[in-house]
Formats: sequence, structure tokens, C-alpha cells
Amino acid sequence: MAFQFTDANFQQEALESNIPVIIDFYADWCGPCKMMAPIIDELATQYEGKVKIGKVNTDENRAIASKYNIMSIPTILFIKNGEVVDTTVGALPKQVIEQKINQLF
Repeated sequence: MAFQFTDANFQQEALESNIPVIIDFYADWCGPCKMMAPIIDELATQYEGKVKIGKVNTDENRAIASKYNIMSIPTILFIKNGEVVDTTVGALPKQVIEQKINQLF
């Protein structure tokens, strides 16, 4: 199951993580976001312990979405050592996200 990032836990759980972090910015009303949800959950299970994979609800956590200039959803941030190293926008196949995850190692 994907981790739930919030305005309150983002600094500690994402930026201070000692493993790479993948964050899916979404909203409950977003169709493409709903398509991505099972893929994100699958990847979270697949990479458990190696990569922290989670989600940010942009409607409930506006500070993070604003900080990273999230204008379209779904947007996925790839974070390594507290820095955003890659970003994707839109629904993507699982294989594309896996390739980007593997580039973090």
C-alpha cells in the first residue's frame, strides 16, 4: 500500500528519507489519477524497503503542491537525497515508472 504524505510529515518522510522516494500527486476527483492508483500501490509493494512510494492528495495538502509547483495531476516526483531528480506529468504505464525508479539506484 502506498504511503500517505502530508504537509505535516513531508519533510521527515520524503526529504529526510535515506532511500529514494516516489510521490504521486493526485486528487480524488481526477480520472487519470484513479488509473494510476493501482499502479502506485503495486510499485509500493514491489519496491518495499528499497524505495518509499506514496501519494499526496493535492486538495488536502496544498502547501506541498504549491512548493513543487504542481499544476497538473497526476504528477510524480522522484526524490533522491532530498532533491527532486525527475518529474513526470500524466498517467503513465507501470514500465515507464519502473525504468525511472531503477535509474535512482
